[in-house]
Amino acid sequence: MTETAAALRTVAYNVRAARTRAGLSLEELSRRAQVSKGALVGLEKAQGNPNLATLVRLADTLGISVSALMQGPSEGRVRVVSTEAVAPLWTGARGSEARLMLTTSGPAPVEVWRWRLEPEEEYPSHPHQGGVVETVSVTSGRMVLVVDGAEYEVGAGQTATFNGDVAHAYRGAGEESCDLVMTVHLPPGPGTAAEGAG
Repeated sequence: MTETAAALRTVAYNVRAARTRAGLSLEELSRRAQVSKGALVGLEKAQGNPNLATLVRLADTLGISVSALMQGPSEGRVRVVSTEAVAPLWTGARGSEARLMLTTSGPAPVEVWRWRLEPEEEYPSHPHQGGVVETVSVTSGRMVLVVDGAEYEVGAGQTATFNGDVAHAYRGAGEESCDLVMTVHLPPGPGTAAEGAG
């Protein structure tokens, strides 16, 4: 089995298990997450190729982290992850990418992402569930953070934080790529403590 097929089987199992725990039918999860029922049926059968937006919608609706949908059993006390070992969940036409490195465990998990944004390439994100807080730390280059329609330039050595329950976007600025580390702080809720990364 290829690594991609194995990852898809893990996502399929985790979506089905989280949906069952939440007591949601396929129809109800489809409606709440705004994901077509056909795509959801395919996903639970480990078919298709869900994009980042779909995984975020499902995770938000189920009250768990994106990495809880993607992660297998815990690997022990300390988990070391290299960028090269993690496939991008989003790639832009100009070479931008986003990689979900890991999620901490506990009652209020934190997702750790590594992003590279190419100049003028943008990733728009829908609002997350209430209580989600995002922090963006730029390590090189510059970016524009758009939160609820307002634009903020964030450069190397700067960090910005905002409530993720409004529409937001990340856009590369300047003439070189922008590298950043993003953390997504998830609120405590049903299923989050059990679903965080190990």
